Amino acid sequence: MRCSPGIGSVLRLAWVAGGLGALALQPCGGQSVPPDAPGDERGNFFDDPFIQVTAGLPNCPTPPGPRITRSEMRAERGTSCYQSGRCRLPNAYLYDKEIIPRVRKAVLADGRFAGTSVWAEGQRRWVWLKGCVRRPEQASAIEQIARGIEDVEAVVNELVVVP
Repeated sequence: MRCSPGIGSVLRLAWVAGGLGALALQPCGGQSVPPDAPGDERGNFFDDPFIQVTAGLPNCPTPPGPRITRSEMRAERGTSCYQSGRCRLPNAYLYDKEIIPRVRKAVLADGRFAGTSVWAEGQRRWVWLKGCVRRPEQASAIEQIARGIEDVEAVVNELVVVP
């Protein structure tokens, strides 16, 4: 998994290829990542939602969306939540197309984030917040809004402060 240019976090949550649902922290910044194998292009093969929420910082680069290689794809993505009785839908990914638009609607309705450029990505009831804000307080406030959305299991805040 590659680290996003401009993202200020030192560690990034990443799927481990060794098993379903396993997560690991991978270091970002300063470490080179080997290129993908030839013919193993990256894409949004599961049509995970990725939308721009705000567009108030024109120099904020568009963050990469949900892109994996074909070798990283799995047949049983997101079913453990339903099997354990924690989800009402049979697959955790089925929530994402509802959750991400609700995140956008809630952030826009709040009205405090006109000077930000924020994207929201959803996978397995998790929300990734990416992009740029002007103040750390804005990043925290947007994160709290996303955490308050029904069916959201976790929020990963990757927002960068750009004064």
